Amino acid sequence: MTKRRDFIKTTLLMAAGTAIGSSSVATAKTKSKFTGIVYSADDPGKWEKKVGSHAPKVAVEGKNVTITTKHGMTEQHYIVRHTLVCEKGYVLGEKTFYPTNKKAVSTFTLPEKHGSVLYATSFCNKHDLWVTEFSV
Repeated sequence: MTKRRDFIKTTLLMAAGTAIGSSSVATAKTKSKFTGIVYSADDPGKWEKKVGSHAPKVAVEGKNVTITTKHGMTEQHYIVRHTLVCEKGYVLGEKTFYPTNKKAVSTFTLPEKHGSVLYATSFCNKHDLWVTEFSV
């Protein structure tokens, strides 16, 4: 389980670094160099039909960030984890889910000096790692 967590964190940090390193503003769908490894609403790769149920939705209310993945939770197919990451690549919060959880919803309190660009991730046991970039 530790190796899996390390892989997810490393992959997310690489994706965050790529997003940070890019200085251009995208107005259309853009392809990441992590296409096929990390998915997003803008770059769903082979999971184009899964965007609505896999790309994490984010709600910010004051210092609280709520991540929701509108995905069923069954023994065979469920959301394993949510992670909140700042633009420098630091994990600000993480929550692991189990098939017995009714919904994949997590809420995190933002620490001081978290930066303005954040990344919410959702990892599905069948449809891989999804990321949503947002600003606060």
